[in-house]
Amino acid sequence: MSIIPLILTVTLAPLMLGVINRTKAVIGGRQGQPLAQPYYNLWKLLGKGAVYSHTASWVFRAGPIVTLASVLVAAALMPLGSCPSLVSFSGDLVLFAYLLGLGRFFTVTAAMDTGSAFEGMGGSREVFFSTLAEPALLLGLAAVAKKAIGTPLVSLTEIHAHVTASLWAHSGLILVFVAVAFVIVFLAENSRIPVDDPNTHLELTMIHEVMVLDHSGPDFAFILYGAALKLWVLAALIVGMVIPNTGYFIVDLPISLVGMLAVSVMVGVIESVMARLRLLRVSQLLVSATAMTALALVLEYRG
Repeated sequence: MSIIPLILTVTLAPLMLGVINRTKAVIGGRQGQPLAQPYYNLWKLLGKGAVYSHTASWVFRAGPIVTLASVLVAAALMPLGSCPSLVSFSGDLVLFAYLLGLGRFFTVTAAMDTGSAFEGMGGSREVFFSTLAEPALLLGLAAVAKKAIGTPLVSLTEIHAHVTASLWAHSGLILVFVAVAFVIVFLAENSRIPVDDPNTHLELTMIHEVMVLDHSGPDFAFILYGAALKLWVLAALIVGMVIPNTGYFIVDLPISLVGMLAVSVMVGVIESVMARLRLLRVSQLLVSATAMTALALVLEYRG
């Protein structure tokens, strides 16, 4: 049973991008792309050749591979509904955050290895915003773990298993603060509106997309697939915090999948009705997420 979340992550992650694009198309009055278009794009890129600059080193080639590998390992730590994660141990939530940071580090390093000023600018913005997002992620997990289990040093599987209807009834305010903060972190970590526009083609406004301009072929496919996996994993984290766990596999798994669909639709709606924020406003948004999770942790300890 523990292999099910990882299988669903590996197979269905690109579908989230298809649902987001279709939602934006429906709101915009367009037919839109097929839901399976991300799969077609990945297959097409895997069949192409890669182009490497003479000035790039092995770091540029290793960036997409290490990034994808780190997200895959992080996916192995993430449960879904009543299904435990494939790998689970006390404190794995810290490893989860560090794995995402490892993938980000190699993405930024590969971008800077090309010597491009634009990619260096995007890498600088990526690191700055992630520095503001990571405290919100860790503090939020610590707050929920402390409330549900009594200690922050537990596994993600244990945290999700203890987010029940009873916990929502007694500590709904804390969970609301954490859930809202996680949504902000989710949008920032995946470079979605209002933090970044994944469809823009202006180098001066891009964050994540500008870092991968020089990647092509299978390398670019690894980057896109890794981004889809990260989107799924962080969405699963939100679903695990919002949807109470009943303890019954047959009930929790379908509900969690519906929750993943709801998160995809939510992203599509947000990107259809909002514009990208100014860079200064993005930092304020991420600081507010950290403040909410810190407040949730303070409320738990004072309670």
